[in-house]
Amino acid sequence: MDLSGPDAIDKAIDAGVDLDGSPLPDAMLSLYREVMTLEGQRKRSGVKKSMRNRVVRTGAKHFDQDTLNKRLLQAGWEGLKAKEIAFFFG
Repeated sequence: MDLSGPDAIDKAIDAGVDLDGSPLPDAMLSLYREVMTLEGQRKRSGVKKSMRNRVVRTGAKHFDQDTLNKRLLQAGWEGLKAKEIAFFFG
């Protein structure tokens, strides 16, 4: 099974294995699936807000604070919020 790319985690969860091939505990899979089902039923506030949240959450792993802030602004979103800076870069 190819476990690379943006959907690698989802593929591994669907298969019930960790990225190293070891099995995921049933209790963890059950709770994860329950929470994801509930999340799937939640009303959304908007695509742009969700996109920004994903960019911040993932971008913080790949860009330094200043670069991510500038890129957000250039794309037309608001810059990093104080709580995001504290969480991701603090």
